[in-house]
Amino acid sequence: MKKKIVKFSVLPLIAASMFYSFSTKEALGTEEFEGTAFLTSSLDEFNYTVTEHTDLAMLETKVKAYPELGKSYLAFKEAVGFKESGGNYKVVNEFGYLGKYQFGRGTLEVIGIRDTNLFLNEPHLQEAAFYANTARNKWILRRDIERFSGKTINGVEITESGILAAAHLAGPGNVKKYLRSWGASDFNDGFGTSIKTYFKKFAGYDTSYVEAERLPQVNIPSEV
Repeated sequence: MKKKIVKFSVLPLIAASMFYSFSTKEALGTEEFEGTAFLTSSLDEFNYTVTEHTDLAMLETKVKAYPELGKSYLAFKEAVGFKESGGNYKVVNEFGYLGKYQFGRGTLEVIGIRDTNLFLNEPHLQEAAFYANTARNKWILRRDIERFSGKTINGVEITESGILAAAHLAGPGNVKKYLRSWGASDFNDGFGTSIKTYFKKFAGYDTSYVEAERLPQVNIPSEV
């Protein structure tokens, strides 16, 4: 399959000439949402993202779709980013998880990122990483998405976006176990957040923008 290489325009505060790409589609989705002023500022089965930074407990009561973005992919990723870190690109939590989407180092290596200092300091690299990781999880869970979407488990309707958000929290392997056991095999992260919570909070977003890909890689230009 012919792969696309897409450039990322860089925020003015960083550098006007820097671009990031990976082998699928643009992480920010700016073609679909061009003109939108809104912008804030994993995984293999053995690496998962720990969420719910303790400092955020006071800030959040319920994740809602941003009015400007509806239930689009852009709204999905911003909601996940707020849930994970309050949208803070530079945060490192007590477990060592990094950035806006709280990636583990092992997960970053899987998608081609090894320089964690660069990762923390480049928002567009983090956005590319989120898309690439979501594309990978979508490929791993493609059969489960087809089988369980629209079903109800433990009182929660299962949707593609909920599955992808839960995979970001717990890894695709744990999501498979939860779904295929019909909710009997649950998972809680280091802060006690369950897979069921993510299925519920992130249900109903349109994540069709993300193309499933087996081995997506984030490409970092050598001059960066």
